Amino acid sequence: QVQLVESGGGLVQAGDSLRLSCAASGLTFSNYHIAWFRQAPGKERDFVGGISQNPSISRYADSVSGRFFISRDDAKNTVYLQMNSLKPEDTGVYYCAASRAWGAIRSEGPWYDYWGQGTQATVSS
Repeated sequence: QVQLVESGGGLVQAGDSLRLSCAASGLTFSNYHIAWFRQAPGKERDFVGGISQNPSISRYADSVSGRFFISRDDAKNTVYLQMNSLKPEDTGVYYCAASRAWGAIRSEGPWYDYWGQGTQATVSS
């Protein structure tokens, strides 16, 4: 049974940092590219960024580029989302997702095979 479990969310102030983790089990982790999505209250779920099976390849949404960084540790079956200089508009539930697709990192949800349950990150002004 495949599981993705996010952790690390919380309540912080604008300008602070948070690091989210996504721990995977039940799959050959190195075969998957992993993405983070977020959903703000009353809004659709949006792509935040992703990391390829090749850990040197990542992609970010324009809204977080230069502030958020994704890394992976295949030995621990874990992907991290380092979020710096947080803004109130970064508030939302953050989900990690795994895709078996190779090549480009996908920003559309249907490409992803497995999803976590989400972790809440709230940034106060």
